[in-house]
Amino acid sequence: MDVILHLGAHRTATTSFQSWMREQAPRLSEHQIGYWGPGRTRGGVLAGVLPETGFLTPAEQLERAKGRIALNLARCTAKGIRSLVISDENILGAPRRALKDRELYRAAGFRLARYEEAFQGRISHVHLTIRSLDRWWASVAAFAVSRGEPVPPRAAFATLAQSRGWRDVITDIACALPGAAINVSVFEEVASRPAAKLFAMTGHKSPPSRSPDLNASPDLRQLREILTLRGEDPAVLGEGQGRWNPFTEAEAFGLKETYGDDLFWLASGADGLATLTGNRNGADGANPQPTHTTRGRKHDERKGCVA
Repeated sequence: MDVILHLGAHRTATTSFQSWMREQAPRLSEHQIGYWGPGRTRGGVLAGVLPETGFLTPAEQLERAKGRIALNLARCTAKGIRSLVISDENILGAPRRALKDRELYRAAGFRLARYEEAFQGRISHVHLTIRSLDRWWASVAAFAVSRGEPVPPRAAFATLAQSRGWRDVITDIACALPGAAINVSVFEEVASRPAAKLFAMTGHKSPPSRSPDLNASPDLRQLREILTLRGEDPAVLGEGQGRWNPFTEAEAFGLKETYGDDLFWLASGADGLATLTGNRNGADGANPQPTHTTRGRKHDERKGCVA
């Protein structure tokens, strides 16, 4: 049985994908595809993989988690499940923690190493969806503010603009899960296409469908109303309407450049660590995508070109 870990990331339509998977679960079971979502993983089958406060030591918690996970995997195998999709973005870490750390999933490697041990090497595939860093951080900040967090100071966004990128996170994942194949999709391509995500994970083709837009980050109008109701000054959000962009033009450009470098690295083979799926418009590098290998000598002809 293939054990597929869907890590999100946060703010990449993960909740929408999980809602779609719950709706599709009866149909998918007919195709030998199982699904564990946050309702089952948080405080349930994966409890204790990461240390929690209590009477048991971290080692004892991990041992109990190992047994619980092994038992549940055995039940899935007995039911004839061939591919088990485990989707929980909190496995990577908490977005509020990332804001406080001023860094993109700083503890991803440590956390996933614990999961590798808990699953006793059974994780065969990992799927991650990435998003342009300026939009990702802005969405994380807006969602955090809507949930009661204070608006981060200007200096915080300046620091975030210099933070690490997705390449670093993917490298951490690969180090923690050396036996797992890592597939990466792009939010801008698959946000509203859950069937495309599932196909990238399992190879199963589902009828094309759109998932509901759940947990969308609030826009500036909504954020101003929230801050006003809390007795805070909405002027800290700046001017304008629509999507909140807390970065300066230079900071946003730097984040986009980092994201572009991440995509180029993935399209070039990612040093053998990961595979970029569905890259229709990405740049080609040393290892171009299969649909971008038709250029040849005829493209060097200068006839008909404007000098």
